[in-house]
Amino acid sequence: MIPRLKEKYEKEVVPALREKFGYKSIMEVPKIEKIVINMGVGDGKDNPKLLDAAVNDLTLITGQKAVVTRAKKSIANFKIRQGMPIGCKVTLRGAKMYEFADKLFNVALPRVRDFKGVSNKAFDGRGNYTLGVKEQLIFPEIEYDKVEKLRGMDIVFVTTAKTDEEARELLRLLGMPFAQ
Repeated sequence: MIPRLKEKYEKEVVPALREKFGYKSIMEVPKIEKIVINMGVGDGKDNPKLLDAAVNDLTLITGQKAVVTRAKKSIANFKIRQGMPIGCKVTLRGAKMYEFADKLFNVALPRVRDFKGVSNKAFDGRGNYTLGVKEQLIFPEIEYDKVEKLRGMDIVFVTTAKTDEEARELLRLLGMPFAQ
C-alpha cells in the first residue's frame, strides 16, 4: 500500500516545485529524506521504567521500535555520566515516514489546543525543519489513562532541499499547517 502522502508528492508536489523553482530534472526536486523523532527522558537516569514507557510510547506512535540514546559526555551538574540512558529516538524512512507525516499533519497537530499553525522560522538554513511537540497525547495511539508522565518530543524533517525556501514550499505542498 502506497501512503496517500507519497502519492500526493509524486502527482502534485513534484510538478508544482518544478514549475516554481525551474528544475530541469526530476532528480533536482527536493524530497523528504527521513523524519527523526527524539524524546528526551531526563528522569530516566533515576527510574529506568520511565525510559521503557517512553520507548513504548514512541514505538506506538511511529510503528517502529525506538532506540535508547545515551549521554555522550558526563555532566556533573545534571548528575549524568557518559553512557547513561537519557532518551530515545526513531528514524523513519520510506512508507512509514510518509505514513507518520500524514498522521502528524492531518490528525495529531489539529488536536493541539489553541493550534494556529506551526512556526515558519524553525528551518536550519540547509533545508531541514524541526518541530517541537509538548505532549505525546496528541497522537491517537496513546491512551490517556495509561500515560505515566507527559513528555514532549522533537520531530525533525530532513529534506534534500538546498535552501529553506525550497524546503518550506515542499512541506507546505505536502500539507504542513504553517502559521499565516
